[in-house]
Parts: sequence; structure tokens; C-alpha cells
Amino acid sequence: MKQSLINFSIFFVIIWFLSLWYILSSKNFIQPKKQSAINDQNEVKLLQQRIKEVNKQLSNLEMKNKQNEKIIRSLNDQAQLLYKKNSGINLSYLDKYPSANFEDLRRKIFDDIKDLAFFVKNKLIMFKRDSSVSKKISQIEQNFQDRINLLFVQIGNLSNSDNLEEWRKKESESLALKIQKNFYDLQNPSDCEKQKKVVCDLNKSCGFGCQMHHVMYCFITSYFLNRTLILDSTGWRYNPNGYEAYFMPLSEKCTKIDQYGLEWNGNKFETANVIHLPIIDEITNKPEFFPLSIPKKYMNSLKRLHGDPFVWWAGQILSYLMRFNSRFSKVVQDKREKSGFKTPCVGVHVRRTDKVGTEASFHPLSEYMKHVKEYFDIFDLKTSSKNKRTVYLATDDLSVMEEAKKEYSNYYFIMDEINAQTASLNNRYSPESAQGVILDIYFLSQCNFLVCTLSSQVCRMAYEIQQTIYPDASWRFRSLDDIYYFGGQLRNNVEAVLDHEPNHGLGEIELKKGDLIGIAGNHWDGYSKGKNLRTQEEGLFPSYKVKKIIDSF
Repeated sequence: MKQSLINFSIFFVIIWFLSLWYILSSKNFIQPKKQSAINDQNEVKLLQQRIKEVNKQLSNLEMKNKQNEKIIRSLNDQAQLLYKKNSGINLSYLDKYPSANFEDLRRKIFDDIKDLAFFVKNKLIMFKRDSSVSKKISQIEQNFQDRINLLFVQIGNLSNSDNLEEWRKKESESLALKIQKNFYDLQNPSDCEKQKKVVCDLNKSCGFGCQMHHVMYCFITSYFLNRTLILDSTGWRYNPNGYEAYFMPLSEKCTKIDQYGLEWNGNKFETANVIHLPIIDEITNKPEFFPLSIPKKYMNSLKRLHGDPFVWWAGQILSYLMRFNSRFSKVVQDKREKSGFKTPCVGVHVRRTDKVGTEASFHPLSEYMKHVKEYFDIFDLKTSSKNKRTVYLATDDLSVMEEAKKEYSNYYFIMDEINAQTASLNNRYSPESAQGVILDIYFLSQCNFLVCTLSSQVCRMAYEIQQTIYPDASWRFRSLDDIYYFGGQLRNNVEAVLDHEPNHGLGEIELKKGDLIGIAGNHWDGYSKGKNLRTQEEGLFPSYKVKKIIDSF
């Protein structure tokens, strides 16, 4: 930079001399000798002065340039330190996070590809019933699956490009820390005596997963009412030692209360110091903060970060509620070491016994394993390698474990026959059963992907806790029956983004853009079922023509 300025200055001086010579030599400017000499002397002095000024400016520029170089080197050193501290994240992207619209569109494309796959594969299965074309259809089916797998890998790569996945992780962790602190502060007020409280009875007449979702509803209510939750686990049917036989106390300060409290009726403006919560199904006037609502102050962040914000919120609540005590933490660690649990892993939960025929249909193990294979095929394609196919299998039916070992020898199964035995109806309500189901839920949640029936509370809990491991694990599951729901939820609506002319012969309903539909379920064949709140019609509609509505309070 300095040399360029010097060259320019020399060139400028030469041009100036030549111009001066030309002017002085011109006949029109011939002056008397005396006057000419005086003028020449003045011009020389002026030129010398200008040269001095130029040299001074060059010296100043050189000094500033050296100072700037030192500043640049210092800033570069600081940037390198920050780079290392942030695990190699390109810092230039930290203030360029994706917009909510970008994330919505990215997830919508992923969901639409998934629905397209459901639709086409379902139609191919129907065509295969014709034996004359069955072989050709099988070839088309495999070809289609290969192409769809590649699309999933590519959109996954797009989602993680430009360090966006690192940004999502840091944002999710930051938000989680803030929320966990809010939970802790609410549960540990400065003055426990003066703090208003909610009393919740753990002993709801149902299984462990159902009871934990009951406690979640209690915790959600206490959070939105700004009250401390007191959990009463006296005489718990799973363990006479109560909730704290496995988990840390919900509060370090407010642990017991002598009052039963006023029976709550859903009034969010209740002024009583202590209220007692009934089961969620008994609340007829449900407040707007009931599931599937999330806190309004986290709405924008969660909509951008996550495909199903309430599930993320539910995961944070369970993360606080299910903090293992020191004794049970050792049990979990021993189980991890003895079982050889590692990822990549697919968690499979097969619920049988009392569920089949009452709350859920029978699904053969082969149906679960088909989706396990699809996940590992995509994972192998993504990593360009053949990975060990590990499956954590949880079930209440020992015959499922025997079938897994016999029919799927190319998979490595982690399973516990004792857990399966204690999950049976005869042994279900015991300390051993509680330990077994907690371990199953935990290790299912630690897997990269889940295959289960969301009609099961255990499956839903594993899915909720899984959200605390990844920035957005909303897609990391395959349910063989229901969509995600929370028992006693206020509503679950979707909004039409495209018009739909129905084929009434197929049980379809009309959609107009902007219509709200109360969704009842997904048939996993490209169609969902619901009720159009405008027309009051109930029936089927293409899943890709709607988007999820997020409620907040």
C-alpha cells in the first residue's frame, strides 16, 4: 500500500513539472526576466512544500498501516481462540440464523416427502396383490425406496449445511438451561410458607407412563399459575418408598404439606393458597394453557427450532421431573455398561398384554423391523458405511424377544427378559417393575430413532425425553398407530394450506385454504383423518395439504 502511494506521488510530481515547464515556455506567458525569476523561485518553494507534505502524509499512513496490522493480528488471534472454544463453529454464521419461515419450509418439504413415500408405498402394496404384476411392482418398490432414501439424506444434508445444526444445538441448549432454571426457581421459592402451592397425587389408577403424564399435567398447571408443586407419593402402588426411590425431590425447600387444598376446577384466577388437582379428564372448563399449548414467551424461539414445540416443552418438563437420584443413577450406569448400549441404535417398543384389543391393535414384529431396516439403510447411505445394526427392544411379551433372536440374526438386540417379566400384568405394580419400565423408557429415549405405537404412554414418554438429546428430534420416530397426543389435551388443530376437492366415495372432506381441522389421526398412507371446523364434516384429507397449528399461552 505504501509503495503504491510513493509511485503515485512521484508520477504526480513529474506531471506537475512537465506542465509547469510547458506553461513557462509558452510565448503567451513570457515575463520580464526579473519577474520570471521571482515567479520561478516561488514555484520551486511551493513545490518543495508540497513534496514535504506528501512525504509527511506517507509517513503517517505507514505508521497507521503498522498499527492496523497489529490490530488485525490481535483480532485474528482472538477469533482463533473463540473458534476453538466453540468446537470449530464458523462464527460468521452465528448472527445469521435461519428465519422461522425458512425452518417451516424446510420441515414442510421433509414432511411432504415422507407423506409422498407413505402414499406411493401404500398404493404399490395394493398393486402387489395382483400376482400377474407382483414381481414388477416389487422392483419398482425397491427402486422407489432407494430414491426416497437418497432424498431424505440430501434434505438432511441441506438442514445441516452452513453450520446450521451447530447453531440449532446451541440455541436449544441455551433455551433449555433457561427453562430448567425457571423450573428450579419456581420449585424453590425464597419463602416456602408464603408461596402458593399446587398439590398433586401421584397415585392415579393407571400404569407408570399414565401416572407420569398426570404429574406432567400437574407441573404444567403449577408453572402457568406460578405456584410450587407438591407431589404426594404416599402409598405409591409401584414402591412404598414413593417417588424419591428413583428420582430427586421436586423441591429442596417445599417437600410436604399438611393441607389437602381446595379442589381445583380449572379457574386460572383461583386465589386459594393451596389447590388440589383432580385428574385432567375431570376438568370440564379447560384453561388455555393446557396441552398442547406452550409458553408464549418461548413461542418464536421454539417455532424456529422445533417441528413440534409442545413435544420439546414436554421433554423439558420430564427432564426436570425424572432427575435420577444417586442410587438410581448407578443402576442406569451399570445397565449401560453390562448391556453394551451404544449408538447408532433404534429403540423398538412392542406393547402387548392388556393393550391389544382394547387400546391398540396387534402389530407383528415384522412391521416394526421394516421401519428399523429403513432407518439403518438411510443411516448407512448418509455415513457411506455399513453400521452395526443395534436395536434396543423393550416389550412386555417374552415371545417377542424369542422371535427377534430367531428371525433377525443380522441385528444386535439389547433386551432384558427380567424387565419383560416384571412388565407383565401379574408383576406390574412392584418396585422391580417400576425400575424396569424407567430403564426401558430411558434407553429407548437415548436411541437415534424410535419405532413404537404412540397409543402407548411409554412410547410417548420415550419420544418426549428424546427431544432433550437433539435440537429437533420431532421426526425421529415411526408410530404404527396414533399421532402424538397428550391425554386430556385441549385441542390439536391443523390448518389447510391448499384447497381440496373431495372424493366423497373415498370418505374425503372438502378443504379451503385457511380452514381449521381438528385432527383425529394419521393413516400413514398419505391421508389423515379429522373434522373441518368450518363445514363440520368428518373424514379423510391429504396430509400434505395442511400444516400444524401451535397454541401458546
